[in-house]
Amino acid sequence: MNRTRYDEEYDLAKIVVRPLYFGMVANVFVPMVLLLLCYYVNNKYYLENRIGDFANTLFYLFGVLALGQAAVALWWRHSRFRKPMIRRAETFEADFSDGLLQRSRPVFVLIASISLWGYIYFFVTGRFREAVFFVVFSFLVFQVVRPRYGYVRRLIGYQKELVKRRELPGG
Repeated sequence: MNRTRYDEEYDLAKIVVRPLYFGMVANVFVPMVLLLLCYYVNNKYYLENRIGDFANTLFYLFGVLALGQAAVALWWRHSRFRKPMIRRAETFEADFSDGLLQRSRPVFVLIASISLWGYIYFFVTGRFREAVFFVVFSFLVFQVVRPRYGYVRRLIGYQKELVKRRELPGG
């Protein structure tokens, strides 16, 4: 149906790659570098559990906060892309590509910040495995939210409808 037309009309690979690369740096590369730093510290130095028995409670508390952040990220992604991104019909592809990147960035940063709970937990308790859990969870949330061709096709169709109704940003 619209799949072939949008594939021929727009360079979907070019549209998807910019936010995907930003997301991969923010949600894969940076958290893994920080996790390697934690691994190094874990193997070279002894970090004592500074909070004692409260460590398990803190883990569950951070887990609830991480789940909340994931839910906010999913909701935020949906609500940000429901708003008009196209300034003029003549520049649809460029406006769409820029809008996709600009609206994806804060969502990806929010998702990457989930891994911060793991680093904080590690440096407070000295437990490396639990830190890995938060990093893996943030990666999984990124996998759910990252741009895919099917989603971009549907989003193009939705933005085209907004342009037809003359719903432009700020208008």
